[in-house]
Amino acid sequence: MKKYWIVLLIFLAVTKNIYSQHTLEIEIKGFRSDTGAVMLQLLDGSKNMIRQDKGIIIDGNTLIIFNNLEPGKYAVRYYHDENLSENMETNSIGIPREGYGFSNDAYGFFGPRPYEDWLFELKENKRISLKIKYH
Repeated sequence: MKKYWIVLLIFLAVTKNIYSQHTLEIEIKGFRSDTGAVMLQLLDGSKNMIRQDKGIIIDGNTLIIFNNLEPGKYAVRYYHDENLSENMETNSIGIPREGYGFSNDAYGFFGPRPYEDWLFELKENKRISLKIKYH
């Protein structure tokens, strides 16, 4: 009987992890050209980078998908790497020359809004839609 309970507990632990994985689809619209790529980072609630990806732009839009994510709080930051330098280009006073954005379209006047404004909850499969910003 003791073996039965051990096997049952292991089974429940494994199935909990299998079923608690979610998919996040990130759609970004409004690119001024299809040149280059979009560089995107997925961050956890503590601002640690969880994953990153490089997406292609087609007709001014992109879709990046992350699978097998645990439930929790996440944030996204991205930029349009038009010249494929893998760096965000800025002018002499630090204003971006390439498009950029954050989850929840959290833009401020002099830099992004506080990190808490970027966060969103992932409890199930989710699709978010964002709009890139250019100066």
